[in-house]
Amino acid sequence: MTPALAAAAAGFGTGLSLIVAIGAQNAFVLRQGVRRDAVLAVVGICALSDALLIALGVAGVGAVVVAWPQALTVVAWIGGAFLLGYGALAARRVLRPAGDALRTEDGGAAAGGSRRRAVLTCLALTWLNPHVYLDTVFLLGSVAADRGPQRWVFGLGAVVASLVWFAALGFGARLLGRWLTRPAAWRILDGFVAATMITLGVLLITGA
Repeated sequence: MTPALAAAAAGFGTGLSLIVAIGAQNAFVLRQGVRRDAVLAVVGICALSDALLIALGVAGVGAVVVAWPQALTVVAWIGGAFLLGYGALAARRVLRPAGDALRTEDGGAAAGGSRRRAVLTCLALTWLNPHVYLDTVFLLGSVAADRGPQRWVFGLGAVVASLVWFAALGFGARLLGRWLTRPAAWRILDGFVAATMITLGVLLITGA
């Protein structure tokens, strides 16, 4: 195996290990995928955002992020409040289901409004989470730095891992549709989303 291929493989594995953990972003992508709502836009935002953050980390911006802990604290409070609010909405759907059903992306004006909400929510879940900066920019950037001249190849491998993961999660979630035709199944999914969002929101605010 050539040094470049080894660096790319290491980047792919490292990036995948940081992404696959269940978190607010993954839970949101999963729900959008199951609902077939703005999946391409959500997957694209997640993958492109990760690519930008990985590039910043490989370029050495991680040291700057860590040097500004106050900024991360502000982001943690804002992101935590957002997650708590989103979690509360998901919990409300569990307690008061409104017949949520699978939707396609060709529903006219209603679909357009849903797509805008999905895009804004995805951007918030991605950029208002300080763990994203610490994991992707600082941690991944630090590992990439050890690769020397191959650090950008390492970063490319991590970018590919992000793209593969979010595409598989978003589009693969459609396979769950057959099991989510009943309201009870949607309540279970929303319960999972609510628990994930609220837990992470509390952890962000408390500084855990």
